[in-house]
Amino acid sequence: MASNPRSNDQDIERATAVIRDADALLITAGAGMGVDSGLPDFRGTAGFWKAYPAVARLGLRFEEMAQPGWFEQSPGLAWAFYGHRLNLYRATTPHAGFQQLLEAGARKPHGYFVFTSNVDGHFQKAGFSPERIVECHGSLHHFQCCQPCGDDIWDAAGEVVTILEQLFQAVPPLPVCPRCRALARPNVLMFGDGAWNPGRTEAQDVGLQSWLRGLRQAKARVAVVEIGAGTAIPTVRQLSESVAIDLDAALIRINPREAEVPRGELGLLLNAAEGIRRICEKL
Repeated sequence: MASNPRSNDQDIERATAVIRDADALLITAGAGMGVDSGLPDFRGTAGFWKAYPAVARLGLRFEEMAQPGWFEQSPGLAWAFYGHRLNLYRATTPHAGFQQLLEAGARKPHGYFVFTSNVDGHFQKAGFSPERIVECHGSLHHFQCCQPCGDDIWDAAGEVVTILEQLFQAVPPLPVCPRCRALARPNVLMFGDGAWNPGRTEAQDVGLQSWLRGLRQAKARVAVVEIGAGTAIPTVRQLSESVAIDLDAALIRINPREAEVPRGELGLLLNAAEGIRRICEKL
């Protein structure tokens, strides 16, 4: 049975106490974590089309645009979409809540770990250790071969994608695989994507599972802080609730629309930055 979410001062005090008393902090995050940094909200067709009017003119929903087939059918359009997002993520500064969570987690005896469905790389950009992050849907800052010719995943830091905004087409040369020179694609899990290479994400998950085993053996008190993770693709929410059960951890769910939680847990009807600020300023 679910508990009703609220966001009054008493709930904030309770959330603060949970984090203050914890030995370790698991931070789980969905798309809502990035909205307060100025990243577009793809919730619903209206939000997606507002961010990408050129795609609106094509009548494509996010689920239809975020398909690997575009890299074969229309590489310029595919890279206009993903290149624009990559450039946006590079240019955007993570909001203050990232740093506040990092400081809270770094003070814990058993530290922190991050599990996120976001592909924007903003936890790394905010200073979180790459060794303590799982990006369950991959990262736009890493590429793989479209063929694929092998299992290589490479850092895209040196890659440049130029876009003609009026036409919403990426300008050649498009990113290519350094091994076979075929077209490259982001190492991001798309819809209907049987060619995504999960190797990097699987390696990250090994670290998370090792950390969780250590917490279980130490009987550590764990706080799970989930931010901006919705129910449409429930991967993050499921991980949060699973860890809360397995480690008898306290779950704090911060979400402005979908903050319902299992009985006994705490749901806060707040945006990411405000929820984090109100909790962390009392630590």
